[in-house]
Amino acid sequence: MPKDTSIKSVLIIGSGPIIIGQACEFDYAGSQAALSLKDEGISVSIINSNPATIMTDKVIADHVYLLPLTCESIEQILQEQKIDAVLPTMGGQTALNLCIEASERGIWEKYGVKVVGVDVAAIEKTENREAFRQLMVDIGVGVAKSKIANSFLEGKEGAQEIGFPLVIRPSYTLGGKGAGFVHKKEDFDAALSRGLQASPTHEVLVEQAVLGWKEYELELLRDNRDNVIIICSIENFDPMGIHTGDSITVAPAMTLSDRCYQQMRNQAIKMMRAIGNFAGGCNVQFSVNPANEEIIAIEINPRVSRSSALASKATGYPIAKIAAKLAIGYNLDEIENQITKTTSAYFEPTLDYVIVKIPRWNFDKFKGANRELGLQMKSVGEVMGIGRSFIEALQKACQSLEIGRAGLGADGRQSRNLEEIMHSLEHPSWDRLFHIYDAMSLGVPMESIRKVTKIDRWFLNQIQDVVNLENELRRYSLNNIPDDFFYTLKQKGFSDTQIAYILGNVTEEDVYQRRKQLGLRRVYKMVDTCAAEFAAQTPYYYSTYEGENESKVSDRKKIIVLGSGPNRIGQGIEFDYSCVHGLLAAKEAGYEAIMVNCNPETVSTDFNMADKLYFEPVFWEHVREIIDLEKPEGVIVQLGGQTALKMAEKLHAHGIKIIGTSFDNMDIAEDRGRFSDLLKDLGIPYPKYGVAESAEEALEVAHEVGYPVLVRPSYVLGGQGMSIVINDEDLEKAVVNLLKNLPGNRVLIDHFLDRAAEAESDSIHDGEDVHIIGMMEHIEPAGIHSGDSYAVLPPFDLSDNVISQMEEYTEKVARALNVRGLLNIQFAIKDDKVYVIEANPRASRTVPFIAKAYDVPYINIAAKVMLGVNKIKDFTIQRKLKGYAIKEPVFSFDKFPEVNKELGPEMKSTGEAIRFIPNLMDPYFRHLYKEKSMYLSK
Repeated sequence: MPKDTSIKSVLIIGSGPIIIGQACEFDYAGSQAALSLKDEGISVSIINSNPATIMTDKVIADHVYLLPLTCESIEQILQEQKIDAVLPTMGGQTALNLCIEASERGIWEKYGVKVVGVDVAAIEKTENREAFRQLMVDIGVGVAKSKIANSFLEGKEGAQEIGFPLVIRPSYTLGGKGAGFVHKKEDFDAALSRGLQASPTHEVLVEQAVLGWKEYELELLRDNRDNVIIICSIENFDPMGIHTGDSITVAPAMTLSDRCYQQMRNQAIKMMRAIGNFAGGCNVQFSVNPANEEIIAIEINPRVSRSSALASKATGYPIAKIAAKLAIGYNLDEIENQITKTTSAYFEPTLDYVIVKIPRWNFDKFKGANRELGLQMKSVGEVMGIGRSFIEALQKACQSLEIGRAGLGADGRQSRNLEEIMHSLEHPSWDRLFHIYDAMSLGVPMESIRKVTKIDRWFLNQIQDVVNLENELRRYSLNNIPDDFFYTLKQKGFSDTQIAYILGNVTEEDVYQRRKQLGLRRVYKMVDTCAAEFAAQTPYYYSTYEGENESKVSDRKKIIVLGSGPNRIGQGIEFDYSCVHGLLAAKEAGYEAIMVNCNPETVSTDFNMADKLYFEPVFWEHVREIIDLEKPEGVIVQLGGQTALKMAEKLHAHGIKIIGTSFDNMDIAEDRGRFSDLLKDLGIPYPKYGVAESAEEALEVAHEVGYPVLVRPSYVLGGQGMSIVINDEDLEKAVVNLLKNLPGNRVLIDHFLDRAAEAESDSIHDGEDVHIIGMMEHIEPAGIHSGDSYAVLPPFDLSDNVISQMEEYTEKVARALNVRGLLNIQFAIKDDKVYVIEANPRASRTVPFIAKAYDVPYINIAAKVMLGVNKIKDFTIQRKLKGYAIKEPVFSFDKFPEVNKELGPEMKSTGEAIRFIPNLMDPYFRHLYKEKSMYLSK
């Protein structure tokens, strides 16, 4: 059946701000779906309150509504636009819940809007735990023993019937909120209360706990003819008991027998057909008993999910894009395969490589948090490695995590504390993978590790093989490693840094030069969906060590954009948004735009966003070899946050051109000491400061500048390690901790301006003119990280004198740093005097917010200025903001109920929303202003 010609306009519901459990994978899905529908000539409207995403950009949709995700906002849109259909499956649980609420209120019926991509009744069947369990029983699919409970008494009766251990799962929640294991009777009452409170319907499922069973996911697509295909099988490295979002996952499934896989396929298809008659995507999760391969269904999600983004990047099959076309009536055999361009989308991908996803946590931001992993998701992002083998992909994923690891082990970060290691194996946290390696290195028997972790022996054998290779390498020196063994090491994902560490007395550069002499260079293979059975047309690559290089270098001028790696607190989706605009600007300027990134959730790693995509770690060794191959005109590091910026020094040292602001000028801004010296020379006020490399030096500085002081390391993002201290004892502790966690770093001691207001400016400098993009005043005072502050655009109560000082200092700093492109400056204001706190000559958290508020494509403008193809005066800039825009930070403290929620200089928010108000008398603003007054009076 061709597309439904009655659908001429579609509303896509977004997922709102980034929170733990619902991250930028939905930004990717919504963006893909919108572009897919626009290709069909359909007018696309989007509602989403997140200003940091590319999804809420005009390059994605015809009409963007930056409104709260409420039924009132939906009605406003339906009154302004003639909407024929709504697609709620691209915005996670938030979008589905809003769709259900609008349906119950009769809004869709009132405005004649068709719900496409999902059956509303199907959502009820999948989200209501008892309805789902009964449906599975009816269709003959196995489920764990369970009982539904709507009251405390019913829960107690269920526990008595099933027996311990058991699991409590609240209905209608995301990211495992409120769920948990109960191992003994004494803990049950508290866990049941938490679950009932977490469920919006006060309903939980009390279920048999299948701890230690294996966990799998299948991604499915179905069309109007009831054709179903399996896009990808995903196996969890971690057994049941850890939320899939916190599990290391592998695709395709590695330890699944063909018989079990076929049964799983059949059951998944049966489940999808049973929950409703709809065309679109679906994610199904199963658990398998490792003893006899008994299969039970865990859940089914009739929408794109976290795993959909992963499966799309793993296979090259754009699930959200195809799902959007299915939703408007197309069938799978009528849609072109985006990779081959010759086959149809009714073609199941086949992988001749392996992908490994590793989650990224930020427990360092939540001191005192329970770090043990369980049914509630706690990770804030993820990375993906692609390799020819599991272990190559695993090592690449470890290198991508931005936690200072050079691979799985052998990098000086290993633990040798056996008691700590064994505790970690039994109580999994973010570092259990590394502790498995450490345990093997210390000689702990594999069977002992398997019994404690319940991880499949196949995976443990793979890690043991790496430990054995490391031990063998110790027999050699750099110049006598046999060629074939050197080749094996690289095929197994060992980085040059790891090899140098194992050998001792050699550097990463020595290893690189040695293998260059031996001709051991990476080659690049295409991600082609069909194991090379059909020719692929899409330039989407991963590296490995084999014969043929499939990445053909063109003779065009090239620009490489370095991505921002995994999402984490302090570095979120706003940097991916910036990278996407960098790619678009480079293409518009006539360059071949090349992307390097490792985050499967993002739009920057969509294979048709860049002219060429390298899905690789943003890790020096990988970046260097891509540059060696492509020989670009230059590399953009200014848009990818700290991940990309940390490459600047090595790029500079190797004579590789950095597009935009020079390395030395970026370094002046990053090095807090050098920057304060610059401000002194410019006559710009700044808090008194000093630099210390030991606790003793810090005490001397603090006595000189005066308490309270702000203690912070250089070269960090998101306020990492910052604290305000008021006496010698606290200062000593803070400095010792910083130097322990960030060895080799210097500590900056600033006099803290107590009860000062805080503001910031973003600007673009092209070498001649400085254009101030926007100035924001924070609701909270100085001392609370800017990422955790409510920011108001334009300022609401700064005097003309203060604004004039901010403008003057912005221009002075931009010229002194010789900025080319973006500059963010943060100010403290006390007694009408403006102090400069810091400057960041790069993309910032606030530029996307300002761009959306004023409706001006500022990142695109900045990228073209950086590339030198335009000056600011070439652009006609017209701002459209009426009233004020407020940047609202969003937190995920519900995941860590035990932590201190008080805000300070270290950032803790996971995302942000935007809200527009007409004037300062708005009740919402008056409430915030009152909060500010309370803060200032403390």
